[in-house]
Amino acid sequence: MNTQYYFPISSSTAANCTVKTISDETVGSIKDIMLDTETGEIAYVVLSVDSGFLNLGSKLLALPWEAFDFHGHQRDIITVKVSKEKLENAPGFDDDAWPVGPQHQFINDVHTYYGFDRRRALIE
Repeated sequence: MNTQYYFPISSSTAANCTVKTISDETVGSIKDIMLDTETGEIAYVVLSVDSGFLNLGSKLLALPWEAFDFHGHQRDIITVKVSKEKLENAPGFDDDAWPVGPQHQFINDVHTYYGFDRRRALIE
């Protein structure tokens, strides 16, 4: 029987992991995890791309939580489940120009770009 176990991961642990592609290429690291203060859900993960990866410079990318595999065989590696081409063409932002203002459209755009449905908690 093949059983996977899922354990919580702290944001500080995630930030200290190396992010790699499915092809085992180092992409960068998780800079931050953004929370939706309305729903309590994870809005998106901020990926800090290493300057040598695809010549993107030190770009920050917002990706849906679902774009990552936190359950690999190595505890210090997180896999991003997105193609290199998708990452290369992704809209990004600089460390001194994070998205501001109402975030709902930005969060929806991030999920749409990467092809993931946005999970929304029910608000009563």
